[in-house]
Amino acid sequence: MQTVSASTAAAVPSAGAMVTVPAHQHETPYADAIRSLAGHDWQRLHVPGHQANPENAPGVANLVGEAALSVDFPMLFSGVDQETWRLVTPGRVTPLMRAQELAAEAWGASRTWFITNGASGGNHVATTVVRGLGTELVVQRSVHSSVIDGMTHVGLTPHFVTGYVDTGLGSAHGVTAEQVESVLAENPASAAVYIVSPSYFGAVADIAAISKVAHAHSVPLIVDESWGSHFGLHPQLPTNAARLGADLVVSSTHKAVGSLTQSAMLHLGHGPFAEALAPLVDRVVRSHQSTSCSALLLASLDEARKNIITRPELVERALATAEEIRGRVRADRRFRDATPDILASPDAVTNDPFKVLIDTRGAGITGSDAHYQLLRDHKIYAELSTPSALLLLVGAISPVDVDRFWNALQALPEAAIEPERPIVLPAPCERAMGLGEAFYSPVEMVPFDQAVGRISADSLAAYPPGVPNVLPGEILSAEVVDFLRATGAAPSGYVRGAADPALATFRVVA
Repeated sequence: MQTVSASTAAAVPSAGAMVTVPAHQHETPYADAIRSLAGHDWQRLHVPGHQANPENAPGVANLVGEAALSVDFPMLFSGVDQETWRLVTPGRVTPLMRAQELAAEAWGASRTWFITNGASGGNHVATTVVRGLGTELVVQRSVHSSVIDGMTHVGLTPHFVTGYVDTGLGSAHGVTAEQVESVLAENPASAAVYIVSPSYFGAVADIAAISKVAHAHSVPLIVDESWGSHFGLHPQLPTNAARLGADLVVSSTHKAVGSLTQSAMLHLGHGPFAEALAPLVDRVVRSHQSTSCSALLLASLDEARKNIITRPELVERALATAEEIRGRVRADRRFRDATPDILASPDAVTNDPFKVLIDTRGAGITGSDAHYQLLRDHKIYAELSTPSALLLLVGAISPVDVDRFWNALQALPEAAIEPERPIVLPAPCERAMGLGEAFYSPVEMVPFDQAVGRISADSLAAYPPGVPNVLPGEILSAEVVDFLRATGAAPSGYVRGAADPALATFRVVA
């Protein structure tokens, strides 16, 4: 695939400037190629087994529609050059290659790969890339559990940077450049820095400063920007990590930009560190990516990129509705806008305007109960709750029916006595063994009350947001066991990685 140079990467104007969209960003080369293939009268004698006939798989057709079946081509076929009808045409840019070039330009990257196993798969790629550089890394403690899984599988030793935690709201945020500098100085054998920005709650870290620190120590910066896939695509949004000096960026495109679930992108930054990573990233992507990639997922990435880039008015309408909800909350008697709390985080240089955090303390209802009752009684599905807060995610291209949400929020019952709100995020557990050593050790299941003081064999994460509360090799504390059991018992929560969904037993090193 050809590389888009820094000089040709699309520049996003500063806030308040006009949005100028290059004409070629209206193209969807891969999606068009798939639609063109579907337009032929094929006798299909190839995978997938439904062979585009809804009569062969009526239940599947009912789920996704006949049109989806018609474009569900296998990977090799869907990459065919329809001018020559050859699987491989050396020297030609394939529709998929061109679609990835357009995405790289849109996000200001030097190169982009489409990923069909989600940002979790992107994190597995990124951790494998780190293993190609060394065996140690500096990593934010509140990374997604897929980063922990990736480090465990390839045998990396993490040196954690613990970011700011708002225990009142139950939100974990990011890290500062000074923190990264300190941990890098203490661990000079580290081969990379791996952080998360924005946080699940919308706090945006100072990527430019952190990248300077990493590069001064001669290591690349990898950013899990899963929750900021829309960043950098409109002047009213924060600048994205690839434009701020990050060398490799994981982007969960479906979360806010609107591609199909499980579709994601991996962006390569600019400069010598990113350039050195490119061959390794390409090889690792090939080794992790399915050889039966979904044409639907790939095409949805192509279409989602075009949609958000060429229709800035969608972003503006969605922003307006998010701000209207905040405005109503600020003027409300019961609820409070927690945006100032996010911006007060020591790591935050700005926030994601599409994350609306509503403080329920003093509202006569916990955030967890508000979440459940909105879902059960009003068919409104919020992104996340804690005992103290309700978190809404507004899609970057999806304006909200503000009145429907607001009327439902106001209809929530208000208790005469303020409910008890425990501190929701337990302290990290103490490490006793390495990640891989614990993960691959013989294990046993023990009752929860006997698990306290034992070494966890699992990565256990209250989900969402999926930040591990205990890692393989860490000693389970009573606080963490109680927290995870409470999470598992909540109507709207579960614990990722738990062998027993009820958390009555825990898997520990034997």
